[in-house]
Amino acid sequence: MSAKVEDSVAVSVNGEQRRVRPGISVAGLLTELGLDARKIAVEHNQEIIPRSSLDEVEVADGDAFEIVHFVGGG
Repeated sequence: MSAKVEDSVAVSVNGEQRRVRPGISVAGLLTELGLDARKIAVEHNQEIIPRSSLDEVEVADGDAFEIVHFVGGG
């Protein structure tokens, strides 16, 4: 789901520009992206967000996120 320009904020996710609804938490952003917070690490404006804080950090216009997926293997 993409948000309309007039009721959204612009963010960068892994270098890709996206628009999301204002006030959404990082956890909400991950849900919209279809990602499982238990299997990723999130860097927000060059700082790692602890998994326990994903619900508390609000996405703001101009934020940059790098999201890394953990991959298991042997």
